[in-house]
Amino acid sequence: MHVQQKFDHLVHSHRDPSEVERWLFSLIPLGVAFVFFFLLILPMEIPNEEIAIVAGLAAGFAGVQGYWVVRGWQREEGLTILLGVLGIVLAGLFVWTYSNFLMGIVPSILKSWAR
Repeated sequence: MHVQQKFDHLVHSHRDPSEVERWLFSLIPLGVAFVFFFLLILPMEIPNEEIAIVAGLAAGFAGVQGYWVVRGWQREEGLTILLGVLGIVLAGLFVWTYSNFLMGIVPSILKSWAR
């Protein structure tokens, strides 16, 4: 019975207007971590370096979205859960698209700009 009440609250609840501000603020540590990750991986000579950068970015973003799914579940905010799951799916879709279609194109574009 408790599960049914939880789902009823998830569907009929409203979001706090400051939730978007909290979400944007939670991206700041992710941005700082990615800058350090990017600066540390850039001078290394590893194969498929660009896929490591893309996967690292997507993993960090999916981790933040996972936090928001748990937060939405605890606060019984269905839209927060939905947006968190959507963010995780979009991060996975971004990595899949990059690895299947854009992996060779983006480095060649960046090298042509560097000239």
